[in-house]
Amino acid sequence: MDLHTGLPFWLIKNGLAYNYSSLKKDRKTQVVILGGGITGAIQAYFLAKAGIDFILLEKRSIGLGSTSASTALLQYQIDEPLSSLIEKVGESNAVRAYELCAESIETIKSISKDIGHDNYQVHPTLFYASYKKDVALIEKEYELHKSAGFDVDLWDQKKIKKHFDLDFPAALYSRHSAQIDAYKFCHQCMQYALKKGQQIYDRTEVVDIKHKKDGVKIETADGYTIQAEWLIYATGYEVVDFISKDIVDLNSTWAIVSEQFDDVKEFWHENALIWETKEPYLYMRTTADRRIMLGGRDENTNNPQRRQEALKEKSKKLAKDFAKLFPQYEFVPEFSWAGTFGSTKDGLPYIGKFKNKPQGLFALGFGGNGITFSTIAGELLRDIILGKENDDVKIFAFDR
Repeated sequence: MDLHTGLPFWLIKNGLAYNYSSLKKDRKTQVVILGGGITGAIQAYFLAKAGIDFILLEKRSIGLGSTSASTALLQYQIDEPLSSLIEKVGESNAVRAYELCAESIETIKSISKDIGHDNYQVHPTLFYASYKKDVALIEKEYELHKSAGFDVDLWDQKKIKKHFDLDFPAALYSRHSAQIDAYKFCHQCMQYALKKGQQIYDRTEVVDIKHKKDGVKIETADGYTIQAEWLIYATGYEVVDFISKDIVDLNSTWAIVSEQFDDVKEFWHENALIWETKEPYLYMRTTADRRIMLGGRDENTNNPQRRQEALKEKSKKLAKDFAKLFPQYEFVPEFSWAGTFGSTKDGLPYIGKFKNKPQGLFALGFGGNGITFSTIAGELLRDIILGKENDDVKIFAFDR
């Protein structure tokens, strides 16, 4: 599956950060992680930290799937507003899902310190009402978030205008968010695992998987086999190749990054992450090297040809979207790309066991919270492998 089109900023910025070999002999291990993007990398970190032996396999080069195209906004708020998530999964599960996302951002901070990732940056989030009709949603979200203990404020039009010079009727201003360089973070997690004695192989395609009650047997395109007790599917959007259950709708999103600004340190109030109530929504952030990154203009298609054909047009429209909000900045796009974007029925990930895959575990985080969901999965799947009970697993179960 082609997961992105164009020139993702992180890939150009970091290049091929490290080299990994392909699998060249039969192996046995406790766990196999299938997928070498940021989801697989985070699973690798947690297993390595816990001293659980594993082999990670990636059919491309490490990080060259959707990870290199991630805009890497880390937010506790998910694509499904808390008010509507409560209606779908109940108040207890909905609030706990939001709490886990907030906790995961702190966990990513700890991981960043552990692996030497210097691009973790704490920023607040401005979630604004795109239209007057959305004010009721913002007010309801504020009440629910505040009562759940989150650090949020309800901003009116006057306060938004004062701090951002934007003309919107209401906004939720929260302080549980951050941003990273997803591609670099991915490689640094892999390097951490390698130093712990773990095995990571890229350019190694899996062509056959046999699940049994006592383990999993994996065969590669080169004819090598791996015997393992557990198999973690960290395949992201390519899970459609491994599971028959219809769990995700695949769409496309477009993103652009500006040229560097020489003399700007704060583009807007606290360089907050910004997104909106409109669907599809516009989202934006700044970068450590004084650029502006924004994305959106999503379409209900996963056709690589359509993504490529629309790249130039979408880039122009995104630049115009930004100019309407912040006309004081001359936004000159330097990088542009499009990537696969997935959504589930309730905005939550799928984590844990699937009945037709004995000894298989899934870490499937979709939507705008892929990285935070992957972090939640890392802790939950580690606990399952270690035989520890964790009640949070049921929130993200396939049969929820």
